[in-house]
Amino acid sequence: MNNLGATASIAALAIALAACGGEQTQNETPAESATAENATPADDASDEITVSEAELEGNPFTVAWDTPYGTPPFSQIKDEHYMPATKAAILELREEIDAIANSAESPTFENTIVALDLAGKQLNKVANTFGNITNTDTNDTLRDLESKIYPMLTREFNNIRFNEPLFERVKAVYDQRASLQLDEQDARLLELTHRDFVRAGAALDKETKDRVAEINEEISALTTEFGQNLLKATTGFKLEITDPADLGGLSDSFKAAVKVDGEDKWVIGLNRSPFETFMTQSTNRELRQQLFDGYRLRASEGEIDNGPLAIKIAQLRAERAQLMGYESHAHYQLETRMAKTPEAAEEFLLRVWRPGLARAEQELADIQALIDTDGEGFKAAGHDWWHYAERVRQDRYAFDDALLAPYLELNAVRQGAFDMATKLFGVTFEEVETPLWNPVVTSYDVKDENGAHLGLFMMDMYARDSKRGGAWMSTYRDASDINGNEIRPIVTNNMNLIAPPDGEPTLMRFDEVETLFHEFGHGLHGLMTQIRYENFSGVDGPRDYTEFPAQILEHWASQEQMLADYAKHNETGEVMPGELVQKMRNASTFNQGFKTTEYIAASLLDLAWHRLTPEEAANITDARAFEREVLEGYGLPPEIEPRYRSQYFAHIFAGGYSAGYYAYLWSEILDADGFMAFQETGDIFNPELAKKLKTWVYEAGGLREADELYRNFRGKDPEIEPLLRVRGLDGTGG
Repeated sequence: MNNLGATASIAALAIALAACGGEQTQNETPAESATAENATPADDASDEITVSEAELEGNPFTVAWDTPYGTPPFSQIKDEHYMPATKAAILELREEIDAIANSAESPTFENTIVALDLAGKQLNKVANTFGNITNTDTNDTLRDLESKIYPMLTREFNNIRFNEPLFERVKAVYDQRASLQLDEQDARLLELTHRDFVRAGAALDKETKDRVAEINEEISALTTEFGQNLLKATTGFKLEITDPADLGGLSDSFKAAVKVDGEDKWVIGLNRSPFETFMTQSTNRELRQQLFDGYRLRASEGEIDNGPLAIKIAQLRAERAQLMGYESHAHYQLETRMAKTPEAAEEFLLRVWRPGLARAEQELADIQALIDTDGEGFKAAGHDWWHYAERVRQDRYAFDDALLAPYLELNAVRQGAFDMATKLFGVTFEEVETPLWNPVVTSYDVKDENGAHLGLFMMDMYARDSKRGGAWMSTYRDASDINGNEIRPIVTNNMNLIAPPDGEPTLMRFDEVETLFHEFGHGLHGLMTQIRYENFSGVDGPRDYTEFPAQILEHWASQEQMLADYAKHNETGEVMPGELVQKMRNASTFNQGFKTTEYIAASLLDLAWHRLTPEEAANITDARAFEREVLEGYGLPPEIEPRYRSQYFAHIFAGGYSAGYYAYLWSEILDADGFMAFQETGDIFNPELAKKLKTWVYEAGGLREADELYRNFRGKDPEIEPLLRVRGLDGTGG
């Protein structure tokens, strides 16, 4: 997401595509990050950059790409090409910025504001490719390059934001905005460009700006180290099973997926999908505890401890916020979001926390009762929850989630998502051949209802050691349409499904199906945009709104019309039986107390870290002790872990969600209320509502403030009751 034309895209890449390592079970979309915190200062912190013609000879970034759809020529790009290409692109950007800032012409909307949006195209081209590849197919060389390239991008970002002649020109145009007769998109570009300069500190005195720049670079180093530590800790843990007797409860498909080729050994890592599958299915309590501890103690002990990094990051963010005139980092971050203040975000979270906690306590009692009935003689602990909750669900609803898998084959699910988009928005998907960064990737030409090209959509669905965990949407190229030069986006969706043995189908859990629909929603948000300026095209808006276009599509995944379309047995073609669908629906709100509580616990922890004043932050010496104090203060039961502990909370300490992890639940107000609008019409593909959703959400980017965009679609402000009903926390669920 871009906050200063192309130059802000670069700043976003410096965080979003650098070190967001770690599982994002709430489907983080890294391309939405919009600060400059994920870069490591290089050994040489000077701004001096040089590159010779010899270094650029044969570099594929120096020529126009004649590939299908303008995709990067992946097979031609070598690791050694990135550094000289980045340097050359930075030098080109400097010339562009210098021409704008030092122009002899009076500042105008075209020669200043539009020129800024156009600046840095070449650097975007290089940085987008580099950032995406380091997320999906990294290696030691690329990790080393990250620590050199991202600091260069961060310093360029700071230099642009603190360029006084440049800001004077931006301000001069902004001050005469009432007389410029701009159309809506032009006016929005001017507003956002000026606002982002001010929020970055452009109006501060020189001494304060210098300190903010120092803090930015120091945070950059710490957040990158945090992410790299987490990646090492995550990939470094493996639960190895060599005795078949220890495989009790595991499904045949899961055992086949985690078996080491040619060996009688089964290996489970810490990616969320295999972790949750093992924790749910395994009957071996000792092994469940080993995997559970491996997950929750990542990067928190021994040689890799992110605790001191979390403390220092929080301290620096608090200091920077105070220098910028804000009470805390959370107050700074939320100023432009739908929640507006951390107090409002907390109040909202607690409205859902209280019924969620009450439900979780009942769920724990049910689990303990089952353990006692079995005569096991132990008190339920965190590593028991998944397994026994599933058993309670099977007993209560006669429903086993594993029964769904044969009906949820990846290719059919993907086609179901495509069919949904066609019915709602008229867009179509045709598989095409393009250069690929990995053989498992598939590419699709996306067209609108009139057959016009909207963009290229690429899907990378499988886990591998070179790929970071989680699920996310990103772009290789963003959309824009300035001065008749229309550029359509190249969008990617990424997941970490377990690859099946050769020749076997990829069968999914239903929560993985929902994740695919979720990320597809982000993808459509990027593909369907009709915004001219890269600054606010595509996946744009405040953090507590941008999850809405993704989360609302999850609702379609479980509807009978959709299930009849894609949920067919992978061998017989039989549609998922109605009895099984009804059992799934009956059980849909089961265990929501646990799910709600673990998520909100992490959200409250995030706000606690980022509501600290500099003085309060300076007094913290133990991250775990601070975390414990916060969560015990809210009454979190010891049997429930927060979804993320501080040491592996990549969203907030190595990603773009600081003071914003609550956003998923806030967006859930919107998606539950928004989908209810379709249900109220009796038609989940209601054409009138679908057109409004298309116009005011998927096509609109950041054209207006988020609450206005939602009202234009829905006709009113959202209500919280549908959210509570969906989660079964309104007194009707079970």
